[in-house]
Amino acid sequence: MEFKHSSKTIKLIREVSDFMQDFVYPAEEVYASEMKDFREQGNPWQVPKIVGELKQKARDKGLWNFFLPESDNGYGLTNLEYAPLAEMMGKIGFASEVFNCSAPDTGNMEVLDKFGSDYQKQEWLNPLLDGEIRSAFAMTEPKVASSDATNIESSIEKDGNDYVINGEKWWTSGYGRPDCKVLIFMGITNPENPKHQRQSQILIPSDAPGIENLRMLNVYGADHAPNGHAHLKFTNVKVPKENLILGEGRGFEIAQGRLGPGRIHHCMRIIGVAERALDLLCSRSLTRTAFGKTLSELGGNYDVIADCRIEIEMCRLMTLKAAYMMDTAGNKIAKSEIAQIKVAIPLMATKVIDKAIQIHGGAGVSQDTPLAALYASVRYLRIGDGPDEVHRRAVARHELGKHQAL
Repeated sequence: MEFKHSSKTIKLIREVSDFMQDFVYPAEEVYASEMKDFREQGNPWQVPKIVGELKQKARDKGLWNFFLPESDNGYGLTNLEYAPLAEMMGKIGFASEVFNCSAPDTGNMEVLDKFGSDYQKQEWLNPLLDGEIRSAFAMTEPKVASSDATNIESSIEKDGNDYVINGEKWWTSGYGRPDCKVLIFMGITNPENPKHQRQSQILIPSDAPGIENLRMLNVYGADHAPNGHAHLKFTNVKVPKENLILGEGRGFEIAQGRLGPGRIHHCMRIIGVAERALDLLCSRSLTRTAFGKTLSELGGNYDVIADCRIEIEMCRLMTLKAAYMMDTAGNKIAKSEIAQIKVAIPLMATKVIDKAIQIHGGAGVSQDTPLAALYASVRYLRIGDGPDEVHRRAVARHELGKHQAL
């Protein structure tokens, strides 16, 4: 494996880093202030104006759509080349959107780029690539263990030239935004098929008649506005047959193709979160004193700081290896590496953030630092995109398979 960045990647690292320093970091307080005003007005489900301004600046500089490997629609970066850019974006919650590289849009755009019809690309992919709209992915259901996607119960039934959708979905992230215009919905079209060929995926306009937003879900008490996580009920929602992606019974196949890149993108960004937490930990330990010494010199904190750095570096290398495997051997061959990092990186980051919280004392769990919010968002990702247990099972089965093949 080659660890040296390409000249293209080095140039982009410098340009994205400069943009973050010049525009994104200074905008963090502006973003928070705008969101505070929205909440005081009683409607946090609005996108701060500063985000749109930064998106235009980034696009004007050509810093846009870095993902989508092997596509004419993206920047042409491999997963390995994209990794350091995603890591930098992970340090600020809204930074990915500034460069049009946010979840779940990136995954949805990959689906449409790989599997979408010309009509679907024109109608939804192009506006997503242009940053004009946002999207959501409706897969997880409240009444079944959706960690096993074959459990999904929602239905997609053919009705002449249309499909009719019924069911409930929750953790539909991004639906709270006013610019979320389309959902990719997974449900059953062919209940008599083998279990991995029963599901299909279909595009549903977010304002289609029959969609009821039952509630916006909280994560550790936070609503994650303006994006949010919706619990939705679909009652006889009708869309034209042209909205079906790839064909009936292909939903599981699409999901597997989508979730691999989505998982590694999360891991790349989470490493950035861990780096930011360690930065805050070190700054606090050097500027705060107790018992006549800086905190860095007390309570074994040298060991704490060293362990944080070691774990971040180990996890970064694991992620780069997984990216390399995806680029060179394909997502299917790299499935064990992807599963490994999906377990390891959120675990590592929660440990690092927890240490940073501890050294900040009461401030660490308050709104005066970003640490509590960072912890909640990373802890959530030990469940989102597949819980730890599912990924550990995949890794174990892969290892056992090596021995059983002997």
